[in-house]
Amino acid sequence: MSVSCGIVGLPNAGKSTIFNALTSSKALVADYPFTTIDPNIGIVNVPDERLMRLAEIIRPQRVIPSTLKFIDIAGLVEGACKGEGLGNKFLANIREVDAIIHVVRCFESDLPHVYGKVDPRRDIDIVNLELILADLETVERRKNRVEKVAKSGNKEAQVEYRFLDCLQEHLSRGSSARLFNPQGEGERMAFVELNLLTAKSVLYLANLSDTDKNENLVGVLEVISKKEDAELISIFGKLESELSEFTEDEARGLLNEMGYSESGLKRLITASYKLLDLITFYTTNEIELRAWSIRRGTKAPKAAGKIHSDFERGFIKAEVMPYDDLLRCGSDTRVKELGFLRIEGKDYEIQDGNMVYFRFKN
Repeated sequence: MSVSCGIVGLPNAGKSTIFNALTSSKALVADYPFTTIDPNIGIVNVPDERLMRLAEIIRPQRVIPSTLKFIDIAGLVEGACKGEGLGNKFLANIREVDAIIHVVRCFESDLPHVYGKVDPRRDIDIVNLELILADLETVERRKNRVEKVAKSGNKEAQVEYRFLDCLQEHLSRGSSARLFNPQGEGERMAFVELNLLTAKSVLYLANLSDTDKNENLVGVLEVISKKEDAELISIFGKLESELSEFTEDEARGLLNEMGYSESGLKRLITASYKLLDLITFYTTNEIELRAWSIRRGTKAPKAAGKIHSDFERGFIKAEVMPYDDLLRCGSDTRVKELGFLRIEGKDYEIQDGNMVYFRFKN
């Protein structure tokens, strides 16, 4: 399973600057629209204090954190749903990601704004409207196909048509699909199959300047509170880009001088992990300690398949040690001696923080 967050927004919002800092890569950054034509892809390590604590106990030769994939997608402009700018390419790329990081420009600078003036409320509305219009086209195409079958008397098609009609009305009011509540298993399945852009989870990222008073942040907060059920993180994009050039100790020292306990990028990665509803489990063979990310609710055999497909096919059982027990006991041997080791079968849902040893047959 590979999950990803797509970084989207208007041109010159600072998407590529943040992406470069986030992934320590060198995506082209320039002051003209559509600098990013083909999406840039980066893999980042997920901050994990538990992994470091486990490493102190186990003392492996290698420690491998879990990772997240971020994709820097071309800037969107008004009319994207009709192919304006790189609209079709933008929409196709965003359809493939699992969640959206919506970068909103709040900083004032000499960098020109694609619409002349910085206005977060307008910018958010433009992006969201284009995505909603694209979703309306998707729903309308599906309705046209279902209508023919429904008119023939097919009951299932008639039910789906009514569902699509309600969804179309919801979108037409300017509401995102993620705020729509499908009724019953049939509607939920039909909703998922549509793969609507505005059904994806979203995290708003306000890109600020550390020298501004940041009144523009108020505009982002107003839009989100009125129209969205979403989280907002603020970040100093240019500063984070500069910090990425320093050593870890140097960057930490500068942040401390500025009164920050952690970087905005760390908060972004952590929030993105939560946005995707991911949890972490751990494995070790004494040589290597590794963190693995899975969707919340994943059962043991599927989690074993993250390591190797043979583990899932030949799954027998999972030997599980909760993180707190392992930390309290100080070693896996002590966990076993005290009877805290649990033996779980195929229906067990891996819990966040579990240390797991999978037993399987070849």
